[in-house]
Formats: sequence, C-alpha cells, structure tokens
Amino acid sequence: MKVLACIKRVVDYNVKVRVKADNSGVDLANVKMSMNPFCEIAVEEAVRLKEEGVATEIVVVSIGPTTAQEQLRTALALGADRAILVESAEDLTSLAVAKLLKAVVDKEQPQLVILGKQAIDSDNNQTGQMLAALTGFGQGTFASKVEVAGDKVAVTREVDGGAQTVSLSLPAIITTDLRLNEPRYASLPNIMKAKKKPLEVLTPDALGVSTASTNKTLKVEAPAARSAGIKVKSVAELVEKLKNEAKVI
Repeated sequence: MKVLACIKRVVDYNVKVRVKADNSGVDLANVKMSMNPFCEIAVEEAVRLKEEGVATEIVVVSIGPTTAQEQLRTALALGADRAILVESAEDLTSLAVAKLLKAVVDKEQPQLVILGKQAIDSDNNQTGQMLAALTGFGQGTFASKVEVAGDKVAVTREVDGGAQTVSLSLPAIITTDLRLNEPRYASLPNIMKAKKKPLEVLTPDALGVSTASTNKTLKVEAPAARSAGIKVKSVAELVEKLKNEAKVI
C-alpha cells in the first residue's frame, strides 16, 4: 500500500511572529521555519503503518518555495521513501493547494492520503476536506486512532461529544489530530541517508493546475494588546465589576 503524506513549511511554533511595517503580511526574514506540527503527526503515522507492514511506500509532498525542500528532507529522515515538491512562490489558498494535491494523487495513485488537520499559520482546516471532495475519496478528519484492515480503514475521530469511529474504503483521506501519536526525532544516520533519497520537483503548470485566486489580503495586523487582569476580594465585588465596568452582565 502506498501512503501519501502531505506536509507544509510554516514558521516554527516557538517563534513569536511579527507583522510587517506596511501591514502586508507576516515578516519571514531571518525567521526559523519548520514542518507544521500536525504534518509531523501525519508523517509519523505513515511511518508507523510501514513499520507494521501495512504500508510499502511512503511519499511525502509539499507545496511551496524551493526552501521547502528542507522540510521534505526532514520527512525523508523520519522514514519516508521519496519526496515531491510542487514549487510555487505564491501565497496559495486552501482550494489551490487541494487542486495541486489532487493532481499529485492522480499521478501517484496512493491508497491512503494523510494530512495534518490544519496548518498553524493560516489555521484554515480546509485542505483535507477539499481534497476529499475533489478526489471523491472517503474522509476521516481529526483522527486520534487509525487501524487499517484489508481494503478498509477505521478512523476514530475527535468530535465535540467525545469520539466517533468511521469505516472508510480505500483509497481514503485522513487528517490528523494531536492525540493520534507522538512524532519521533530523526537520528543523525537517517538525516545523512535522507540526502540521497529522491526528491522530485514539479510546478503547477506541469501538473496542469491553475492556482489563480479570487481572494486578496487587504491588511494584516497583530491582535490588540490585552490589559492586565485584577484581583477582587469578594464575589460581590466581582459581580459589581462585571456589571458596571465590563458590562457583560
């Protein structure tokens, strides 16, 4: 079984992002970039499926600038077999990404596609669902457990009321949640081996996909600073402040 794991290059989660002076976007100059944390979980799950003998090949794909090869090499060091970079310097929408991934799915014909449920930069939580709609595959989103048996995959999903298990026929789309697994660290020998693993570079034009967007970012600004909290001496004082100062009751 071939597994396609999709990853995204994002600002490292430990970095405090800064908005550009002209409010045109986020300042990425000299900022540490990493693999999206939810994508790390997707790669880890693919590697575990291979270790269990379920998956025979893991292909990782990313859509972004040339520098995204760094994150693809990290995924290769974690256990993926080969990588594909769809090179684009544009700020792509979720739909454009889903269309490009659909073209890669058509090219590679994987039985299972695993994505992070969302990226920590845009927080859209859209690409996996859009990809499922475009491909016609069944989808198991917010996965906290994945079990493959024959041509079926059981996905335990995290939902508002607790957990829900869905059974999907392969091929299928899965998006990962935090409790699915704990990603491993790449060992030095595997990092060295990853440099020799194949990495294919494609373009949207080569895949026959238009990434033109009807969306336009007008302005990006940092959230307003929050005022300091205060301590109250009694419930009566708390109620008084909520009523007369905060005006929320």
